[in-house]
Amino acid sequence: MSVDPGTGTDQLREQLNRMLEQARDNEALMRRLQAFELRLIQATDLRELSEALLSDFRDAFVLDQVTLVLVDPEDELRHMLTDAGVDPEAVPGLSFVDNEQILRQRLESGAAPVLGRYEPSSHAALFPGSTGLASVAVLPLVRGQSLSGSLNLASAQEGRFAADMATDFMQRLAAIAAICLENVANQERLRHLGMTDPLTGAYNRRYFDQRLVEETDRALRNGQPLACMMLDVDHFKQINDGFGHAAGDIVLREMTKHIKSLLRASDVMARYGGEEFAVLLTQTDMAAALAIAERIRQKVADARFAAAGGTVLAATLSGGVALLDRNRHAGSQGASIVAEADVALYRAKNSGRNCVVAASADAPVTNS
Repeated sequence: MSVDPGTGTDQLREQLNRMLEQARDNEALMRRLQAFELRLIQATDLRELSEALLSDFRDAFVLDQVTLVLVDPEDELRHMLTDAGVDPEAVPGLSFVDNEQILRQRLESGAAPVLGRYEPSSHAALFPGSTGLASVAVLPLVRGQSLSGSLNLASAQEGRFAADMATDFMQRLAAIAAICLENVANQERLRHLGMTDPLTGAYNRRYFDQRLVEETDRALRNGQPLACMMLDVDHFKQINDGFGHAAGDIVLREMTKHIKSLLRASDVMARYGGEEFAVLLTQTDMAAALAIAERIRQKVADARFAAAGGTVLAATLSGGVALLDRNRHAGSQGASIVAEADVALYRAKNSGRNCVVAASADAPVTNS
């Protein structure tokens, strides 16, 4: 039986064309991968990094959904996004867990990527609210022995991610994402050191003044309420004189924790100076702000502060609250509501302390 030489040549040519086409596809894929890796490496903060992973990667590689789960036990990452003007709860595809164990329970294996069919019982928690998914790639983000998060890719195509596919690229992507996450978090921590009070861990006045301008502008532009709360420790000099400055430091540190525990991630708290604290309450009207201030005052009044030598101290706070008014405060950059809250604070001091007072509607406006 003879074989037509032309047929063999055609088959060889077709095979060669397929190989060339595959090579061109691979080259294009590598170019996209390199460009994407560069985008990750160039991210300077968590906002940029999460945007690259969740949006840019999905678009560049034509995926139906990408989600990112981050381990955030101290709400540190959430605060980083808030400081960048991003509501962490409003970023599509981004979620947080409070410890590694919670995330490990959602993953099918330890540090290795898992590719295969979409199984609702295993993957629904990683892709909340999704429908029509057929295949997934789950990429744990691991640095050393620590699991920092999980990058999760999904497609409506059944064969897009298969269990028998090579995972070299996936492992490389997960490793780069984990390194970049660690880098931006460390960069944010360094920036944070320059914005915080070393004694209490609260933001310092410089940071508060910066956020005051931003939040005032945002509130006036969007027609949203913004409240300012000034708090001051009552008779703090007596604590320092009677029990020593170390005891006073303990009171300030513990009081900071009590105040923070009743605030939201979007609120801004700072040690304004000495024993005085300033708080910005975003999207909060006067009634709600007074209720928050009263809860803080009550919590501090009920607390006891353990000093050296077994000494147990009690302390109270006085507070003043002012509300941003578009008609009265436009152009003040927020300085006026701080001044009004401060006036209300001193009215509280003069009214016997351990109380909260609202700024009067006719309080003087001080522009600066």
